[in-house]
Amino acid sequence: MRAAFRSPGFGWLFAGTTTSMLGDSIMLLVFSLWVKTLTDSNGLAGLTFLFMLLPTLIAPLLGATIDRMRRKPLLVWGNVASAVMLTPLLFVHDASHVWIIWSVAFLYGVSMVVLPAGLNGLLKELLPDELLVDANASLQTVKEGYRLFGPLVGAALFALTHGWGVVVVDMVSFLVAAACIARIRLTEDLPEREDADFWSEMTAGARHLTQEPVLRQVVISFAILLLVLGYAEASIYAITDAFHKPAEYVGVLVSVQGVGAIVGGLCASRLVRSLGEPASIALGLFLMGTSFLGVSLAPTLTLLFVPIMLMGFTLPLTFVAFTTLVQRRTPQRLMGRVSTAIEVLLGTPQALSLIVGAALVTLLSYQVIWALMGALTLVAAAYLAAQLRRPSMREALAL
Repeated sequence: MRAAFRSPGFGWLFAGTTTSMLGDSIMLLVFSLWVKTLTDSNGLAGLTFLFMLLPTLIAPLLGATIDRMRRKPLLVWGNVASAVMLTPLLFVHDASHVWIIWSVAFLYGVSMVVLPAGLNGLLKELLPDELLVDANASLQTVKEGYRLFGPLVGAALFALTHGWGVVVVDMVSFLVAAACIARIRLTEDLPEREDADFWSEMTAGARHLTQEPVLRQVVISFAILLLVLGYAEASIYAITDAFHKPAEYVGVLVSVQGVGAIVGGLCASRLVRSLGEPASIALGLFLMGTSFLGVSLAPTLTLLFVPIMLMGFTLPLTFVAFTTLVQRRTPQRLMGRVSTAIEVLLGTPQALSLIVGAALVTLLSYQVIWALMGALTLVAAAYLAAQLRRPSMREALAL
């Protein structure tokens, strides 16, 4: 992973991006925790994640705009705007203000669409293709590693300051990120405007994903996963309730997941180089499905830690492979639209799974819910593995 740091500018990009990741790791869980604390409702807490996913519905519009902008200024001002959007949370005091949390969660979702798309484009500007996996692995390792303490810090700050302390920390992280990325020395040409009608320009990213044979099959397998992945967010507090733990204990579970994520992140670059991106994704999906089944079967809290740690291992492996595959098989002029098209194609089933999960948590035990998640995820792994064995797919991978 060290090779990427020898490239000019990546050090500043890494410093800025990982700083904003730290703020995210402290803040993201607090959105639902805040709603849970104010309303004592698992369903409403689970719906909070839905508001963060809703911006995926307008992602293609955002993608077309992103591809008309230079990547560096987009990230600088995008981080500044993200800091400003958090300020309404400073005025949340009781259950009547839940709408403020949900409104900011929606804006946070917009930020989570725009900034990663800009980051994908800037990485392609700064690094050659052979170093993208190292850059993605280093960023993902830090991101997942923050799970060791980020949620715990967020929960502790929330309990100590009733929310405002977490908001301030996250705002500062965005501003530091903007300052670091502004230090990158990079001359970018202004992207050329395409001679295409509005609909063609807006859907260019989706067309690329559906026409590129390798990306198409990987996206389908991910969509199957995301049809059930939202059940996890909706049912996470049901797990703490079942083991008679307070809502804040979710921070401990996420930190345990972070231990596995650090190991997975450190192994991701080598595994992806050895197996290739698509096979690494199939392996990640198989291990993820296995971990979901493990959660459903764990009889004690101590044994629950094992599949949660395995789940953590799978996350950087799967997403480093996926991100690198998208970057390598997408031209720079489409990077913003492809990134946002992925948000739609994958975010839509995840949003649906959050809605269904919020309903299921009131009807089924978390054991049944996680067993369903495991079964469908193993189906996704089997589907992708079968596609990779087809001669036409082997030919596409050879290109």
